[in-house]
Amino acid sequence: MCSFETSGMGSKIVSDANAFVKFLKLCQDENKENCTYMDDISVLLVEKEELLHDIITGNQPIFVCEKAQPKCEPEAAETTADSSVVEETLFKMVQDPGPQPLSVMKARQLLSWYTMAHNPNMPQVEAPRTLPPLWVRCDKSDPCATAWLGVETVYSGNKTCGVKLYTVSCKGPTADETSFATLDELKREHEKRHHASTVATKGYAQYNLFCSLKEESMMFESQSSVIASLTWNNVEKVLECPPLSSKASLNIKVAVGDIRSPLYQTHREMEFLLALAEGLRTGETEWLEPMETQSAVDLTRSLVEELENVSQGVAGHAAKASGKQKVKTDATAAFSSMVIERGDLDFTEQLWEKMRKSVTSYQDITECLKIVVKAVKLGKIKPWIHKDSNSTLSKMIVQSYQQQIDAMPLTGLTPANMLLELGLDKIRKDFINYLVGKELTTLNYLSYYLDTEVDLQEQVIRVRKLHHLLEILGTCSTFLSLPHDRLFLFTQSCLQYYKTSNYDEDHVFQLQIKPALISYFYEKEQPFSWAMEVSSGQGSKEVKTALYLSDKSLVDHISFDLDVPLDVSVNGESEMSYYRTLVSCSLISFT
Repeated sequence: MCSFETSGMGSKIVSDANAFVKFLKLCQDENKENCTYMDDISVLLVEKEELLHDIITGNQPIFVCEKAQPKCEPEAAETTADSSVVEETLFKMVQDPGPQPLSVMKARQLLSWYTMAHNPNMPQVEAPRTLPPLWVRCDKSDPCATAWLGVETVYSGNKTCGVKLYTVSCKGPTADETSFATLDELKREHEKRHHASTVATKGYAQYNLFCSLKEESMMFESQSSVIASLTWNNVEKVLECPPLSSKASLNIKVAVGDIRSPLYQTHREMEFLLALAEGLRTGETEWLEPMETQSAVDLTRSLVEELENVSQGVAGHAAKASGKQKVKTDATAAFSSMVIERGDLDFTEQLWEKMRKSVTSYQDITECLKIVVKAVKLGKIKPWIHKDSNSTLSKMIVQSYQQQIDAMPLTGLTPANMLLELGLDKIRKDFINYLVGKELTTLNYLSYYLDTEVDLQEQVIRVRKLHHLLEILGTCSTFLSLPHDRLFLFTQSCLQYYKTSNYDEDHVFQLQIKPALISYFYEKEQPFSWAMEVSSGQGSKEVKTALYLSDKSLVDHISFDLDVPLDVSVNGESEMSYYRTLVSCSLISFT
């Protein structure tokens, strides 16, 4: 009998293994994100495969193998004489089928080549440098319905001592809990592979807290989400509710503009500020629909005349003005416990409020400011201004107190820039009033966001970040009713993040929290994701067997026949259907 090394079949296997591993090394060395091997296998080098969830940990790069997509062949077509005599090149429009799996047999072959190359007992296969783990999409063609096969190298110090082989199998959704693997079954599956004398169990659960509110009037838009993630040890049964001893975190993503948000009016104000800033930046302004029926010029003239009457001692006007402000603030307080608006608006802030609700052109801005500047220069009004106001108009008004006013030509884009300054000044004070007034941060910690030495466009960017932060805090304080100490730490974390990161409403902010503070929201709800894990061994030789139950498939390259809706009603109660994913691991030692 021929030995493995000398047989023709053995030589072919060794040759194929060497060729495949050299190809992987080339992809790694050249940092290619997508390569094609032997015309029919795509090899992707990705930072993290999200669909593998907790099967792998960290952000290490991995290889993903899948079936190569057929290339679309261009075809030439001549247009009809009625439209054109020029020949055009058209491409076949084929709907992207998404990632496609390989057969389970082909996947096992790829994993065997990878394993052979790392086995120090097989010197005939060229040993590579450290390669990322290899994962292969599978077509469920075996009795176990395998959807993924994976392999990663195990090291003892700097030497390779074995590999871990992963198998991921999945089944379609069902609400029948008797079809779920039990904890004892999962333990037996683990012990069958690893013969462990002792095992540990761990549970995971995720709840969408917004979905826990039944009243439609209290629901938030789907663009925003608050996900509670909990982990705990010593699982007792499938789909058990996490105990209060769990570790918990909130993953919070908030999109601005929800009409039910406590900050919706602030959002409208920011909308105008952003539209004005964008117009100054690009030269094209999309004016918002005015919220006032009166024109901007009439509103400005009325504001100036009201101040003139107050300065001349006409009775009733001062009381009338303050009464309006009080009614407005009381209405806001009734709407929400998170009051951003202030009752101490100075003249320039009141002017901004009237103009942002009525301006529809640059001409409006110019005419309004001409009315104000003329009244100030003639000494008809000497309005009160916050001493820390930084806008050009505020500085001019302060100069008028000593009757020393610099020339101020209201031409070109100067009026629009002056209005933008007014808005930035006013909104910054609103945000300071809330954040510092609620003792969530300090002026010193806000210095980056309050810096007026940077140009106006950068100031707008930083104020927009603060607005997003306040929207997030609004969710945490009014919806979740989180205590002050949690809000304080969360505020510092968000402020620190936005000092170095771009504005991003899709970013998920994380907050560690005690389960008791949020148990009200989830204890009677069904999780959208639940998992239990059985593990043994330590360090690099730790092995796990896990069951995942999820409202969405964890595998994106396989379709399922949906015999039941994902939410079914049993005795009047809604029952969630879960996809079932089983992850098992084998440790192969080379020593």
